[in-house]
Amino acid sequence: MRGWRWQRRSWNGTRAVGGMVLNQVRAVFFDLDNTLIDTAGASRKAMLEVIKLLQSKYHYKEEAKTICDKVQVKLSKECFHPSSTCINDLRTLHWEEAIQETKGGAANRILAEECYFLWKSTRLQHMILAEDVKAMLTELRKEVRLLLLTNGDCQTQREKIEACACQSYFDAIVVGGEQKEEKPSPSIFYYCCSLLGVQPGDCVIVGDTLETDIQGGLNAGLKATVWINKNGIMPLKSSPMPHYIISSVLELPAVLQSIDCTVNMSA
Repeated sequence: MRGWRWQRRSWNGTRAVGGMVLNQVRAVFFDLDNTLIDTAGASRKAMLEVIKLLQSKYHYKEEAKTICDKVQVKLSKECFHPSSTCINDLRTLHWEEAIQETKGGAANRILAEECYFLWKSTRLQHMILAEDVKAMLTELRKEVRLLLLTNGDCQTQREKIEACACQSYFDAIVVGGEQKEEKPSPSIFYYCCSLLGVQPGDCVIVGDTLETDIQGGLNAGLKATVWINKNGIMPLKSSPMPHYIISSVLELPAVLQSIDCTVNMSA
């Protein structure tokens, strides 16, 4: 392992200091998309494959990129209601609309399905749990309980989980689309705590989205929130304020050490 290896110690989630018993971190909740796996990068690669298809098979030139750009916008504004449709139908419709808006004429459902399923399969192929991330999770799980907490449609998220084969690295997996409420609602965090037999004050949430991961952790009263800011963006003043900011999930073990030290110093 590398320099970030967490120091080995024997503990059960508490430590006695100066006659006081202090709670340490007992569990870490991880977001999935763009936290543990590069979903954005996988999506970009998938769009490039669709552009190649449209240009080579259907002889679309500039229109190919325009169609993919339109679909990307539709995905970013997507509102999915599982009671009224399935995710495959909704996303096929995104492609159908984008093609019709760009090329005109009648709707082309067959082409839309071909584009959608190529995009979907290519994206899943590129959703990989990196070896250094696997190593980090393996080491952390020797010391704390790990839970995967991801928002989104249950079919879509379960397919991602299957694709990156991350199940064995976690004590529990919770998909927001399978619950009554998603992040940032505190209820889903309390549910996660109950699964692991811990209290909110024992837990840390790690994620890349301020509005869901960080705000949710704050709402639920978790011990700490850790925001992954890969691109060094400056958040709005109105955005929730995380306790810690890192540029990569691989920096998390050092943060956990820091949390532990802060607790002891405050005692």
